[in-house]
Amino acid sequence: MAGTTVSGIGSGIDTQAIVKSLVDAQRAPKQAQINTQTLKATTTLSSIGKIQAALDAFRGALTSMTTGNSFGGLALKSSDEKVATITAGAGAANGTFRLEVGQLASASKVSTKVYAGGATSVVNPGTSTTTLSITQNGKAHDVSIPAGATLQDVRESINSQFGTAGFSANILTDASGSRLVITSTKMGVGSDITLGGNSGIDTGYTVVDPPKNAEYKLDGIAMTSKSNDITDAVSGLNIKLVGTSPKDSKDNVIETTLSLTTSATALKSGLKGFIDTYNALLKVVNEETRVTKNADGTVTAAALTGDASMRALMTSIREEMNALSGNGTMKSLAAFGVTTAQDGGALSLDDKKWDKAAATNAADLTSIFNGKNGLIARLQNVTEPFAKAATGTLAERSKTLSESLTKLKSEQDTLDTRMEALQKSLQDKYNNMDSLVTQLRQQQNNVLGTLNALNNAKSDK
Repeated sequence: MAGTTVSGIGSGIDTQAIVKSLVDAQRAPKQAQINTQTLKATTTLSSIGKIQAALDAFRGALTSMTTGNSFGGLALKSSDEKVATITAGAGAANGTFRLEVGQLASASKVSTKVYAGGATSVVNPGTSTTTLSITQNGKAHDVSIPAGATLQDVRESINSQFGTAGFSANILTDASGSRLVITSTKMGVGSDITLGGNSGIDTGYTVVDPPKNAEYKLDGIAMTSKSNDITDAVSGLNIKLVGTSPKDSKDNVIETTLSLTTSATALKSGLKGFIDTYNALLKVVNEETRVTKNADGTVTAAALTGDASMRALMTSIREEMNALSGNGTMKSLAAFGVTTAQDGGALSLDDKKWDKAAATNAADLTSIFNGKNGLIARLQNVTEPFAKAATGTLAERSKTLSESLTKLKSEQDTLDTRMEALQKSLQDKYNNMDSLVTQLRQQQNNVLGTLNALNNAKSDK
């Protein structure tokens, strides 16, 4: 704290030390209070932030388990991946399907006339800008062709302007010259590309490939699709058509078998992933709420030791995990070998108990986790009040702690200002006192000088 140095020249007293002692004594109680509250708010805010991050990661993992169908417990197989591959989505179930692919879906492709001068051929020899219109599904995409533009310029304009709309342009060159080939990513009948405008590029264009629908059969039922990615033919099954079905020596179509079967291995992997996800959250909570015993026998509490919100959060999670659920014979995680450590509460999987349960009831684990009343959905629901970004319990506490730190900063500034004023006031008082003492000593010296002079005069007579 800045201030004038008081040395007590006149009085011989160390007034600087006195002022400092008085100011420190005045500051100490309030400063200690501010320091204690600031430290507590800062460490608590940091801990809340760690818990928030861990909880967000936990909830994100639960969402991934749902979208990734971690507890579908299905092994998927295509007997011929050159014809089709499959992935499972929400609602996938055991089943086997026979697939025949007669035709893949394809996109529209058109070609301009040949330009003998190659890719550098000038396609707009005029002095004004012209337009090439690429139309698909009734929507026109206009490409400006400036004066002097080449075939290569047009290609680059199409790709830069309409690449995100699904169009791509390339130049094919042979002995006769170059032509611009325009293709669409949209497939299926009705997605034809047509060219128009006043650029002249559209004149004489030809259709290289008309758009086609995929044609296939599932269990003998004829179907069509505008895409080779089929998501609505079988509930929960995504089929990607890769090629047409081969034929045998007698020209008979060889069917591809698509199978979905319950896999204990896949379910075990999903369960271990869940255990790891829960333990990661638990580890952070334990670190921020634990009590540490020191070497001298004393204990040190963490920032959130005994915190009611943390107890409520973990109690809510544990209650859902311990609840019976599902529609199978086995309705608990414990039945599948999930155990809880007495020290810390971390989960682990008893492999022997899992193997025994999975041998006969592996599918029961799917019903425990999945569905609107499954464990994943319930855990999402009970943690949401704590995790909401702006209005959740943790967010509200972070907001309150931040406001407290702001208030404490203001109190610190006020205290500093008050102490500076007190120091100045005391310095002024001690300076005045020192000046007064100097004056009194001067007067004393004057009086003593006068008395000595009188005594000397008497002695001379």
